[in-house]
Amino acid sequence: MENYIIAAILVVIIGLALGYVIRAKKSGKKCIGCPDSGSENCCCGCQNKKK
Repeated sequence: MENYIIAAILVVIIGLALGYVIRAKKSGKKCIGCPDSGSENCCCGCQNKKK
């Protein structure tokens, strides 16, 4: 029974993470981990990468 609970928790966590990535990509973010990826002054240089 414990294995089913752990598996269900993992499925929920992975599903939420996947949903976050999909929503971020649809909103136009190029670098999901960078909080400034939507602006011109991105901290990681993701705006300078070729498309």
